[in-house]
Amino acid sequence: MRKPDIRTGPRHPRIAAAGYEITRRLSERALAKRGLHKANGEFAQRTIASIRERLQRGETVYIAGLACPGTHNTGVALVEVTQKDGPRLIVNNEEERFSGNKHTNEFPQHALEDMRKVLQRMGRDVGDIAAFVTTWDYPALMAMLIRTSLEEAPASIKLLRAPIAPAINLRQMDQVRRIARRLGKMYGLGEQLPLICMPHHDNHAWYSFTASPFADVRERVAIAVLDGTGDVGSISLYVAENGEMKRLYCNESLFDSLGAFYTVISSSQGGWTWLSSEGRYMGAAAWGDMNRATNPYYQRLKAVLQLGRNGSVQLNRAMANWYADPGDNPYHQPLIDILGQPLRPDQLWNPDAVLRVEDINHRADTKDRVDKAAATQLVFEDAMIHVIDHLLRITGTDRLVLTGGVALNALGNMRLLEHFDEAWFERAQQRKTLLHMWVPPVPGDPGVPIGAAWLFAHMAGAARGAPLSHAFYCGLPPSNADIAAALRADDVASTEIGNVATSEGRDAVADLMASMVAQGGVIAIYQGAAETGPRALGHRSILANPCDPEVRERLNERVKYREAIRPLAPMATLQAARDYFELEDGASDDDYNAYNYMVLTAHSKPEARAKIPAVVHADGTGRIQIVREADDPLTYAYLKALGRQIGVEMSVNTSFNVAGPIAQTPAQAMDTLRRSRGLDAVVLVADDGTAYAAWHGGERDSGRFTGWYAAWKQARG
Repeated sequence: MRKPDIRTGPRHPRIAAAGYEITRRLSERALAKRGLHKANGEFAQRTIASIRERLQRGETVYIAGLACPGTHNTGVALVEVTQKDGPRLIVNNEEERFSGNKHTNEFPQHALEDMRKVLQRMGRDVGDIAAFVTTWDYPALMAMLIRTSLEEAPASIKLLRAPIAPAINLRQMDQVRRIARRLGKMYGLGEQLPLICMPHHDNHAWYSFTASPFADVRERVAIAVLDGTGDVGSISLYVAENGEMKRLYCNESLFDSLGAFYTVISSSQGGWTWLSSEGRYMGAAAWGDMNRATNPYYQRLKAVLQLGRNGSVQLNRAMANWYADPGDNPYHQPLIDILGQPLRPDQLWNPDAVLRVEDINHRADTKDRVDKAAATQLVFEDAMIHVIDHLLRITGTDRLVLTGGVALNALGNMRLLEHFDEAWFERAQQRKTLLHMWVPPVPGDPGVPIGAAWLFAHMAGAARGAPLSHAFYCGLPPSNADIAAALRADDVASTEIGNVATSEGRDAVADLMASMVAQGGVIAIYQGAAETGPRALGHRSILANPCDPEVRERLNERVKYREAIRPLAPMATLQAARDYFELEDGASDDDYNAYNYMVLTAHSKPEARAKIPAVVHADGTGRIQIVREADDPLTYAYLKALGRQIGVEMSVNTSFNVAGPIAQTPAQAMDTLRRSRGLDAVVLVADDGTAYAAWHGGERDSGRFTGWYAAWKQARG
């Protein structure tokens, strides 16, 4: 095998660095005039001092974290802060849930309006918010975009007018310049509503640490932010000790990035667009050869990421070209020689280009394509392990908080727990321990508004706040009137089925849900505030029988209309999770809290595939979610009832959506029902506990729900 050519680092580092410094200084002044202030500037310091004084007087203060238009996943988080208890998350509204546009970069109009409704219910209004803080340091981000566009000039000049990362480019920054004026006008709070720009990776890191089970441990805690991109880099490492966090390292590069590596290859090889490709490609990897010794592509592909001293990861620019042209021409010839020609942007979502494992028996290239996915996952895991190895060595700790968009790779997260075992710690730290790791429920950018507000509260002297146990923070719970309005449609049939406000009523509704699922039904549950983040966890979920071997195919084909490549997740009580999966000791802190959010996969036990085939993926793993009674009484009661009927307290759980964002409103829930021909019923729960069932009406009524419901009522007398 010929040794691959290697080139790391930019061609013009000095020119790029000069462009960065000039742009940052100019941007800071220009944006301050438009109401966007730097976090260490005079306006921010005055605001911090004011909040500190109010907290010391015993007042309750509100801080809003804003993901502004121009970058993907816009939205707003509202945090309530007291001196004694620190920040408490009230809402984390993702605009995509209200608008229906996945990963939207639009002005978060609906999310902001919903936040105002929440405040008004509390007897407050937007004028009571002490500070609006942003999820990016915008002067730094603009400067970094200029720097990146100059690093490989003239080839990289194209980046001035094309996306550098998903939904981020210089042309969209004009929306940021108008944001303070637009907010002021929207809320009637003057010509400009000033904002404070918070560093992107600091936001990721602080929120994820303080929300973790490790916030009160005495020893050091390592924090790794592994991202597609931040405002000054794509890999940032921190250590937290004695209640304070210190940044140890930032790679100051947007393309020496694990996220960019996975995004570009998963899109250009899998056939899906950025932000839609990564999870699908991770699912595809399970169908390929995940053995480093036998995978036909791994040994050559690993040269794309150069793993250097001190945990560094650098892109081999002799093979990859996404540092200059990530969309149209992402590969140089050596990478084409390994993976083949990348799919063009106009080929994405084409049925002939999209990776489909159902073609594996009649398309000769499909086996090669899943092996390439496996090789990509293996190289990605190598890089994750390399970075974390260095971080654990220099901090001397066995506690790790992993966050950033890369931490959504649940398979890679599991590999970290496996790799950093007792033998590793004996060699590296000469002590008997193993890695303890936690990943927040929202490690990607939808969680950064929380982080910005949480960090600003800390800067004002507030306590850290309580750890997280669930993720139900997006939007208001549906009212009876909202549900009634959504159910008034000719093509929807509905009936009231009970009230979950009492334990007896809750158990009855849960028993009905379990009865339908046990008989082969596919139902959705819609209750309370939605989950914040990309996973449904029992408030916006589609449920089915994990023991049915045909459920995966039926759900993917007739309910979700998605590729067979996609696994279904197991939702379980803690006991059921222990019975059928190998839960890692390194994820056991706070009663296995790390498994609450579907951010970790676990190996199934030998008997699992025969008992619960629908939720065991091709590689024998499941992306598990443990449900707690205190956090979600109805879903927990459903799991207990299902256990009595099928013999295992476990359910299939997949997001309540069809080719779009998770359903946020009752109207969206009914629209999802309309579009999903294989969905038998939707259980909707109003904020007063009243529960309704809705199903296809008119000619589309299969009679399945009405038959089940009548039999259930008769059985209960």
